[in-house]
Amino acid sequence: MKPSRHVKNHEWFHEIRNQLNFILSFEGLEIEHTGIIKQITASKTLSEAEERALKLKKVLIDRIIHNDVLLFCKAELLVDNYFHAVFEATKSIAEKIRNKTNLTSDGAKLIDQTLAFKGKIPYLALSNLMTESEESEQKGFMNLIKGVFGTFRNTTAHAPKITWTINEQDALDILSMISLIHRKLDNVIEPMKIYQGTSL
Repeated sequence: MKPSRHVKNHEWFHEIRNQLNFILSFEGLEIEHTGIIKQITASKTLSEAEERALKLKKVLIDRIIHNDVLLFCKAELLVDNYFHAVFEATKSIAEKIRNKTNLTSDGAKLIDQTLAFKGKIPYLALSNLMTESEESEQKGFMNLIKGVFGTFRNTTAHAPKITWTINEQDALDILSMISLIHRKLDNVIEPMKIYQGTSL
């Protein structure tokens, strides 16, 4: 678990460290972000991570959060704080888009490929894009997803957790935004499929 062994795979390192810490907490141990093992107060009953996960999930259910976001309220993602729950939930946006379009790209490139419409038929659209207002909404949605990727996913992928802390209120607000994006994606029109269907 030396960080230097995983320079090219930060995501794997953080995920495995979280899973190990969840188990080690019952023995009063924790692997720090430096890879060093330190002693902590052992969990004797229900771990703090589980309590935090249950609390977060309850609040999100009260907010009627999308089910795809609730999947990331797991104790192993919340051993330290809300950092990895947000990270994993953000990745789920790109995964849903790839599942709908069968494309394999990621990040801003994926958004441009699927939602951009000037001079081409988009894979996904919020509307028929017949008016200036509908076009503005589509552009805004594209920028919203790119903003979420750039602010939360790319930041968490490249910054050590210790320098990018997310508290409970931040997590609730970010996960609510991701929930909105998922609901919008659930209801998109798929013009490319319609076009390909009529051209066969």
